[in-house]
Amino acid sequence: MNIDKLNIVSNRDGFIAALDQSGGSSGKTLKLYGISEDSYTNDMEMFDLIHDMRTRVIKSKSFTSDNILGVILFLETMNRKIDNKYTSDYLWDNKNIVSFLKIDKGLLETSNGVQLMKDIDDLDSILDNAIERGIFGTKMRSVIKEANELGIKQIVKQQFEIAKIICSKGLVPIIEPEVSIDASDKIECEKLLKKYIDIELGNLDDDMKVMFKFTIPSIDNFYSSYINNPKVVRVVALSGGYNRGEACKKLSNNNGMVASFSRALLEGLNVNDTEEEFDKKLLDSINEIYSSSIK
Repeated sequence: MNIDKLNIVSNRDGFIAALDQSGGSSGKTLKLYGISEDSYTNDMEMFDLIHDMRTRVIKSKSFTSDNILGVILFLETMNRKIDNKYTSDYLWDNKNIVSFLKIDKGLLETSNGVQLMKDIDDLDSILDNAIERGIFGTKMRSVIKEANELGIKQIVKQQFEIAKIICSKGLVPIIEPEVSIDASDKIECEKLLKKYIDIELGNLDDDMKVMFKFTIPSIDNFYSSYINNPKVVRVVALSGGYNRGEACKKLSNNNGMVASFSRALLEGLNVNDTEEEFDKKLLDSINEIYSSSIK
C-alpha cells in the first residue's frame, strides 16, 4: 500500500470524484452531457466519447487536488491514456490525485429485497491489472431496496468476502451497499445494514483497511462510529439520485463524511460548452461539493 496515497485519502480535506459510469450507464451520462445515442453505433464508439468527456473533466484547470482526493475509474478508463499516460498515472503525476477502480460487474435481479453483485470471475486478473496501473483501491456496489434482514445480511457478507481478497493484494476496497432513496423503510434498511457491518468489521483482521460508500443516511451522523475506526480509511457518500443541491445539503449534516458524487458532480456540463463555460460550471460544482464535505 502506498503510504503517500493513504495519507492523502485518510487525512486531506476534499472529496472523491466518481467517474466510473460503466457500459450500462455511459449512454445516460452522455445524453445528459448533450451527446445523443445516434452519435455512436457501438460500445467502442460510446466508450471513446465517454473517455473524451472524462478527459475533459480531469484536464480542466478546475479539477485539482485542492478539492479532490481521488477519482473512481471504470476499467475502460483505467486502461486508456490521457496525454500518453495511463489515466491513473496522469492523475497522480499531473494532479496529485489518487485513483480507485470500479471492479463490480453489475447487479443480479432483486431477491430478498436486495441486488447482490454478479460474480467477478476474473477478480485476480482485474486486481493485478489495477496494481500494475498504480491504483490505490477499488469500489464495488450492491443495492438495498427494502428492509429484508436476510437480503441485507447477504449483501454485507458478499461485500466483506471480496473486500478481504482485495486487502490481501494491498489495495483498499470501497464497500458500497447503496440503500435506495426510494425505499419506504429506508431508516430500517440502514439500521439492519449497520448491524451486519458492525459484525463483519469487528471480525476483520486489524491490518486490513476498508472504506465505506453509503447513501446519505436519514438519521444525521448515523455512520459516525466508522469515522475514527482504525480499520476504516474514510467514509464517503453517494448522491443516490438526489440533485447536487439536495445531496450537498444532506451531506453537510453528517460530520466527517465526504462526498463521492458522480451524476451530481457532472450536473449541468455540456459537450458544447466553451472551455471557459465548462471550467466555470465544473468549478462551481466542485466548490459546492467540497464545502459540504468539509463542513
